[in-house]
Amino acid sequence: MGFFDGLKGGRAADFDSGSAATNSIELTKRHQQVSLTKQDAATGHLRVNLTWRMRTSDFMGTVERNRLFRHPFKALKPPEILGHGQSMVNVDLDLGCLYELTDGTKGVVQPLGGYLGDVNAPPYVKLSGDDRFGSASGETMYVNLDHRENIKRLLVFVYIYDQTPAFDRTHAIVTLYPSNGPRIEIGLDERHPQARSCAVVMIENIKGELIVRREVQFVYGFQGELDRLYGWGLQWGRGYKTQPTR
Repeated sequence: MGFFDGLKGGRAADFDSGSAATNSIELTKRHQQVSLTKQDAATGHLRVNLTWRMRTSDFMGTVERNRLFRHPFKALKPPEILGHGQSMVNVDLDLGCLYELTDGTKGVVQPLGGYLGDVNAPPYVKLSGDDRFGSASGETMYVNLDHRENIKRLLVFVYIYDQTPAFDRTHAIVTLYPSNGPRIEIGLDERHPQARSCAVVMIENIKGELIVRREVQFVYGFQGELDRLYGWGLQWGRGYKTQPTR
């Protein structure tokens, strides 16, 4: 499958890019794609970030309603952004990427199995780590676009690990930060209670032009079902996460 071990050398901060961009492009059903090449953003490190929080309505339970009844003026305050806490809810969204290189090499970069990739060698995609509990920084992946001639297509996907709520209980955003120009945002706001995985965005080299295209295709299975949907042709087995070191 062409898997590559990762997390070799360099700090995550060494690959940060596009953080100074103040404007953004939102990919929607009506505006589905954008060209990195035409925006002069097809070089350097493309940072792909996944963040999420639980939908506020899921936490407005009896305790919260009673609190507002006792303190009605609290209802006038802006709602707090909820999410990012192990004690609050057991959520584990993971970021992954199916890759196909121009030499025919195919594989996956994901936390399961420890396939974290490499940013300076094939597949030129690297996952910075596995955010188990939805911290404010989320999960981040880096793509080395200086090797864009070696990249045929990359499918960025998000999946839900075992024993966690479904997508309809979370508000997730995948954001791409190119080395130049505005960031690109793809929201996963559609309600799919039984879905376990979602193909979010395709980055494809089409005749030398790098195109970013919104997918947002929810499936009820895991990576193997995404593979079949997009014709990757890999073989899949049951994967497990290693215990985090402290």
